Amino acid sequence: MNWRDRTHRGDGDRWLIWAVFVLVAAYTLGLLLNGAGPSPLVDIWLGELTQWVPVAVFWVAVVRTGFARGDVLFATLAVTFNAAADTYYVLAMDAGGELPFPSPADFGYLLFYPLMLLALVALVRRQMRGLAWSVLLDSAVGALGAAAVLAAVLGPVLTEAADESAILATAVAVAYPVFDLLLVAAIAGIAAAPGLHIGSSWAFLVGGLVVFAGADVVYALLEVSGTYIVGVPLDAAWALGLALMAVWVDATDRPQRGIVVGARKTPALFVPAVAVAAGLGVLILGTQVVQPVAAVILASLTVSLAAIPLVFRQRLLRRQARTDDLTGLPNRRALYTDAPALLTLSRTPSRQRHSALLLLDLDRFKEVNDSLGHDVGDRLLVLVSGRLAAALPPGARLARLGGDEFAILLADAGEAEATVVALGLRDALAQTFALEGLAVQTSVSIGIALFPEQGRDLSDLLRRADMAMYKAKSGRHGHHVYQSEDDSHGDTRLRTLQDLRLGLTDDQLVVYYQPKIGLQNGEVTGVEALVRWQHPTRGLLLPEDFLDLVEESGLMHALTRIVLTKALDQAVLWHAGGHTLTIAVNISASSLVNVEFPEEVVRMVNARRLPASALMLEVTEDFLMSDRDRARDVLTRLREAGIQIAVDDFGTGYSSLSYLRDLPIDELKLDRSFVLPMTHDARAASLVASTIELAHSLGLRMVAEGVESSVAYDELARYGCDHAQGFFMSRPIPALELDEWLATRHDLEPGAVN
Repeated sequence: MNWRDRTHRGDGDRWLIWAVFVLVAAYTLGLLLNGAGPSPLVDIWLGELTQWVPVAVFWVAVVRTGFARGDVLFATLAVTFNAAADTYYVLAMDAGGELPFPSPADFGYLLFYPLMLLALVALVRRQMRGLAWSVLLDSAVGALGAAAVLAAVLGPVLTEAADESAILATAVAVAYPVFDLLLVAAIAGIAAAPGLHIGSSWAFLVGGLVVFAGADVVYALLEVSGTYIVGVPLDAAWALGLALMAVWVDATDRPQRGIVVGARKTPALFVPAVAVAAGLGVLILGTQVVQPVAAVILASLTVSLAAIPLVFRQRLLRRQARTDDLTGLPNRRALYTDAPALLTLSRTPSRQRHSALLLLDLDRFKEVNDSLGHDVGDRLLVLVSGRLAAALPPGARLARLGGDEFAILLADAGEAEATVVALGLRDALAQTFALEGLAVQTSVSIGIALFPEQGRDLSDLLRRADMAMYKAKSGRHGHHVYQSEDDSHGDTRLRTLQDLRLGLTDDQLVVYYQPKIGLQNGEVTGVEALVRWQHPTRGLLLPEDFLDLVEESGLMHALTRIVLTKALDQAVLWHAGGHTLTIAVNISASSLVNVEFPEEVVRMVNARRLPASALMLEVTEDFLMSDRDRARDVLTRLREAGIQIAVDDFGTGYSSLSYLRDLPIDELKLDRSFVLPMTHDARAASLVASTIELAHSLGLRMVAEGVESSVAYDELARYGCDHAQGFFMSRPIPALELDEWLATRHDLEPGAVN
């Protein structure tokens, strides 16, 4: 058979892929057993099946992707024309397996190559625009090096093709090795560009094309020497190439496999280095043995292109040293280099040039990394850097200092100008980002320090802007201009963080409990566990005094484990004493994104031989809405284990309520901001009543928080609310005091609340 290709199949049923490889195995075995020479069973029936079954796979993929993937469509057309040409060859050849050259079959065979090249272009074209010039240069070097070697190998074929007397025959004969050369060059170029993200199955496509081109080369050399015979095992190589490509197309756009990025582990300079070595080899060999002119030209271009970076090496290294690899922004080193020119002190105070430094830190960026992955986090940083650059006034210097921290130097700017810029940046970042099919929202905390009033060099400004930024973050102000008293705040924060780490290991955290009352019968149905910090010098600290610091410092999972341990141990004591109370524990989003968290909680409950329903986990709407798929997975695993789920602070988060339908939830906790005003605000009361009705219509229990008066208690009972929690019944108190409260309450009349 002649220069042919076999491709892979699209999506559809898995049995088609298995059928492809079974046919390849049968075809190979038939060729080995039959020996040289054509065989109708092997070369016609099995051979054609190894062509057309992969074609079916490809067309299934085209249909599955809705004709929207250019790479899949071009590759499908390529293998279809190849299979049609092969069928024509089989039907039109004479008894000796020969066909006039050129023939219509050659037209189909040749179409395979440009169509497959178009498929490769479609696969990478959108990403090529965003790659650095050095990556594109490496890709070109790899392509030229591979082409030089192949041109040297195909020298005899090109020479014989050029000797053809007929113009058409010459053109067709030369086209085959030239197309193979281009195909191998394109593959090498892709392999040399590590910045391309073309999916984890790309290796099967490349492997199939390499096998296919390799079979073409071997066939061409055998044909030149006159030793090729139809029916040799070489024929199976084209079938194997098609089968490998079928694996690639089968994996294309399969939704259950998610979004994958290239996981190629090849060192960045490996392919260009090999290409240069190959080019030098061709040139050196050319001094001893006559090489084709094309091979010498391609090898020379390979070495020449590889030498270009050496000319600009010093400049390139200097630029790389000043540039952030991820975002392309200036880095910390560049900021320190450029700052002196902007921050210059004048001997005449009236002529002093004023500047401002803005230090930006994304809020809750760690949750994006933990829940969606670091790749998504990196893409968010790239998008953020683009928005920041677009929102800045001319002349501003933007730099990425590291992580999710950015700095901006504003020349000729005072407090008013810096504040206006900060507000603009906050507005720019408030718009949602589209990542992994999710609408991700982020916010930013900005600290502002002024030159020369608050610092006479960049180091001083960064230190004070950092203090201002943490003041903005802790106070949730969005931005804050440094003030002298912030120095003590920064020192206090550092001391508090040090004390907090000690407190977690020194058993300084204590748990208070606030009871939940059934409004229809007055019974105590459960308690909420609320953490406190018994600081050795500052006394009892409430959550608002330290929880933000716990979250920022990455200690939330450790704190959650401590609270769960103490709460479950207390539940054991209460259950043993006849109080079968459900204990509710607040769980942060940063704990829930841990994939092992559900199993860890279940182990903790089982180890104490408690019923799983004794524990209720309270989660916020922020977590439920930020990553719906992960929330569904985590909550479903917890619910399947018997653990109850409640939505805390209901009504204060997102406006969309679709998660109530989609996610496994048992209970809603209506935020106190709705409950407190309802006794004197008819609209607030109406909203509370309708929310209770909504919860009941969905089969959910409703708990009202912040009940601080008998009027509110009675109104909630009248509206049909299930449970109430608040100071009117009891403040959060230690376990021993709650025991006394429960004993006193037991002696009261049924329905009493005090």
